[in-house]
Amino acid sequence: MVERRRDFRTKILIHDLQPSVSAMKMEKRSVSLFPLCVLIGLAALLTSCASRPESGFLAPIASSERSGADSSILIATTRERDSRPATFFNGERSPVLDFAAVTVSVPPDHSPGAVEWPSSPPGNPQTDFVVREAAYLDGDKEFIERLNAQLAARPRGSRKVLLFVHGFNTLFVEGIYRLAQIAHDSRSTAVPVLFTWASRGKLAQYVYDMNSATAARDNLEHTIRLIFASNADQVNILAHSMGNWVTVETLRQIKISGRLPPMQKLGMVMLAAPDIDLDVFKSQMRSFGEVKKPFYIILAKNDRALWASSVIAGGESRVGDDPNVAGLAGLGAVVIDLTDIKGLSATKGRMARRL
Repeated sequence: MVERRRDFRTKILIHDLQPSVSAMKMEKRSVSLFPLCVLIGLAALLTSCASRPESGFLAPIASSERSGADSSILIATTRERDSRPATFFNGERSPVLDFAAVTVSVPPDHSPGAVEWPSSPPGNPQTDFVVREAAYLDGDKEFIERLNAQLAARPRGSRKVLLFVHGFNTLFVEGIYRLAQIAHDSRSTAVPVLFTWASRGKLAQYVYDMNSATAARDNLEHTIRLIFASNADQVNILAHSMGNWVTVETLRQIKISGRLPPMQKLGMVMLAAPDIDLDVFKSQMRSFGEVKKPFYIILAKNDRALWASSVIAGGESRVGDDPNVAGLAGLGAVVIDLTDIKGLSATKGRMARRL
């Protein structure tokens, strides 16, 4: 059962979750494209952990012992390279777009929704998220070659990409491990790609982070165009918190440029706890005109990053926590409230696979 409200919000309760969402309707709009596997990843994203693995957590571990699944993540970043061992990038801004590739191993007894951080680097592959391989990539060419190689390992028609743009107060390795967790728990077959902008990973650096996200627009556009020009059949986009600001701004920038990539490749655009002023977001959405595919806005009033953002921003309402979202449906958005969802791991064995 899905509760319908006049403000077009749909609250999904944990006891309402079923093996598929094909029967769910939101104001006459079917959300059968929104799978439960995604909800598991998003619920974890919206309640991320407090561990702060600043440096040294990207040292590769070679082990022949049994371990969980590996996730090979491609990375595009506007962060500055870091000379500290096993760190790769820090929170300072780079004038150029840089690339890397990291393979993350998820422990065999992983708890869905969690990131099992090592107590100290590099960690134990039996109990912790650890890195199997990590390397810088040599620009656009190698990035696309790596992406196409991963896509080629999938059957035609199922060559998908999941592009993740993290939020405020996120260290480099946190973005990597969180995407690995989302990809693993959603049982996604998409190639995971992380776009990571220069966040310093500190609550007091909100203004710096906002400016870093804004400065990353052109490089995110370049990354999106690279992905759409790849051999991918479908490109899905997931952004969190302040990452929504740079994501929606970049998509708007692409729209008004008049130079659209092959939009038939666009799958789902998921905006989790958007840290965007509500009026600004409405203005952004109007620039898209009538959209063929809706933006999915994922609300969670207990999202800690969004709460901190709201306080630092002077208490102004953000899209991710504003209850008055009636106008968003008319702009092409579907809003889902995950605030009360807990224990989504119970659905793990019955998840749809659409990403």
